[in-house]
Amino acid sequence: MKKILITGASGFVGSFLVAEALERDLEVHAGVRKTSSRKYLQDERIHFFEVNFSDVAGMTERLREAKFDYIIHNAGIVGAPKRADYFRVNCDFTKNFVAAIEQANLDLKKFTYTSSLAAYGPASNEDLTDVVKESDTPNPITTYGESKLKAEQFLKSKINFPWLIMRPTAVYGPRETDIFSFFQIVNRRLETYIGFDKQQLTFIYVKDLVRVMLDATLSDFQQKAYFIADGDTHPAQDLGKYARQFLNRKTFKIHVPTGLVRMIAAVAESGGKILGKMPTFNLEKVAELKSLNWKCDTAATERDFNFKAKYNLEKGLEETLNWYKNNKWL
Repeated sequence: MKKILITGASGFVGSFLVAEALERDLEVHAGVRKTSSRKYLQDERIHFFEVNFSDVAGMTERLREAKFDYIIHNAGIVGAPKRADYFRVNCDFTKNFVAAIEQANLDLKKFTYTSSLAAYGPASNEDLTDVVKESDTPNPITTYGESKLKAEQFLKSKINFPWLIMRPTAVYGPRETDIFSFFQIVNRRLETYIGFDKQQLTFIYVKDLVRVMLDATLSDFQQKAYFIADGDTHPAQDLGKYARQFLNRKTFKIHVPTGLVRMIAAVAESGGKILGKMPTFNLEKVAELKSLNWKCDTAATERDFNFKAKYNLEKGLEETLNWYKNNKWL
């Protein structure tokens, strides 16, 4: 039985990666910190592998003993009170991890890195037919995206290392907490949108994402990067439409001017810095939300892994919102 290590296993995407890997009869090791919740890692087949990304020597020793065949490096942060924290966790820890793998002399078949469309940034706001492509010059608009791009650049410099880079667009599904905040507002019979411009948004349901990530990890492809989306493009209002439908709510729609939104986000961010925790709604989130075009080129993903999403936005949101209701999140 092949052994796979999945870091960030206690998180939203990580816990679904663990479930998908178990379905494929892999020996699954969940990479967690000592303080990580194991609420969604209850399957008795899971082995736990505590990781300290600051300790290269300690990781080297443990990796040498474990002899993993595959690693999906999914650990990271999407929000932090300090700019340096993004680079420390998303980039420097990745460098430490790769150094430990190399020093352990693992016969590693694949190192799959969970990046993000944010590493490249949005497509053109002026030309809404534009699509983000691998050949484009990356232009991240958030610190999170910058940190992911820097980690990508490091991996691409490793010419004898079996890396793959996966860049999902906005990921949603059960247990997700960022887009969930919008559904909470809809459940209170409000719909809020930033500005009045029409957006072109893309999504990927978490079960489709982890399926293609395991397909890629177990494939023969190496040293390539892929954008991941379900193939459809949506106006922002589609989230509200399906939320109203599945929550059975009538809502009052509010379009908040961008300037006012920035003021609110700035206040929230200042408070978050004082408390040492970045709020979900911050200035960088506003930058993402007011960008009009998040289309990306998924042709390589579809070709190399025969990928076709099983969930469109309507089907995925129905399952997601039912989970939120059944688990008393809404």
